[in-house]
Amino acid sequence: MSLRRLLAIARKEALQLSRDSRSLALAFAMPLLLLAIFGYAISWDIRDVRTAVWDQDLSTDSRELLDAFRASGYFSFVTTVSSSAQVHDLLDRAVVQLVLVVPPDFAEDLGAGRSAVVQALVDGSDANTATIVLSYARAVVQEHSTGLRVAGETLRPPLTADSRVWYNEELESKNMIVPGLVAVIMMIIGAMLTSLTIAREWERGTMEQLAATPVTRLEVVLGKLLPYVVIGMTDVAVISLVGVFLFDVPFRGSPILLAILSFFFLLGAAGLGVFISAAARSQLLATQMSMMATYLPALLLSGFMFAISVMPKPLQLVTYLVPARYFLVVTRGIFLKGVGVEVLRAEGLLMVAFAIAGVTLAVHAFRKEIG
Repeated sequence: MSLRRLLAIARKEALQLSRDSRSLALAFAMPLLLLAIFGYAISWDIRDVRTAVWDQDLSTDSRELLDAFRASGYFSFVTTVSSSAQVHDLLDRAVVQLVLVVPPDFAEDLGAGRSAVVQALVDGSDANTATIVLSYARAVVQEHSTGLRVAGETLRPPLTADSRVWYNEELESKNMIVPGLVAVIMMIIGAMLTSLTIAREWERGTMEQLAATPVTRLEVVLGKLLPYVVIGMTDVAVISLVGVFLFDVPFRGSPILLAILSFFFLLGAAGLGVFISAAARSQLLATQMSMMATYLPALLLSGFMFAISVMPKPLQLVTYLVPARYFLVVTRGIFLKGVGVEVLRAEGLLMVAFAIAGVTLAVHAFRKEIG
């Protein structure tokens, strides 16, 4: 392999890329657009739960309970109701997410030492939000009941749990999203952009010139991959810096280790894109195939959007074939946990294997013959 010929192919591909405004926009604008959408617009955090109150007791005990909900910081009281018809109307029109119903004998039951019940009605059309809201409500009630004086005695639970969250102490979803975006964005840059390279040569009629040049298939493939690898590494650095300084995502690991593993992952993704391009010979078909084969699995089957453990068993088996699943462990481990090679050894070897497999598939699929 000649380094001079390889760099000549890379320079030719970089010139073609610089004249393609759509590809440049996809390479540099799409990562920032995705970061803005996922970082600001999409969040799994539940804050300011819109709450309505139906206090049928109107006692000091009921007011203290409702004050505990207000003080938690998760619930925003927007209205009060006085009938079940109003409750149904608010939930039907999605005006509120939660309705707290305090029965008329709430204080009486507490004063007599009996169990007092408060009802929480939630809109289950969004099951995930409903589950989180109910867990918040149970936590507030449990915390309020601790130390509550009933019939002259202080109630104390027989067992308490002292919990502590590691790595993502605030349980902020952005701390999960931003590291995962690195894998998704590299699939876009690596696979979708490189899927146009060989197909572009066929559609523009320049494959004959490329076939006549004294370059090997490996030199052509690596030369075409090099500009996209540089762009991808630049995007990784930009996304990491923006995530740390704009979104306050912690970065506790080694940037060198992240760069090395990102390089191998990006090389494998780019090689897979060239393989698709050589097989499709059409830019439109290559783009569609790369979306189905790389971008969508990275977004949906890597554990980035949905936990793999809750997927059906057949889909869980499919996720083992998605390289982004393993790279997601790398990015979150380096960003949030600060782990090194001793923990990410297996994932690192898989990244190297993915790079070799991607380039090998690309070289095998590319043919300099025109017929």
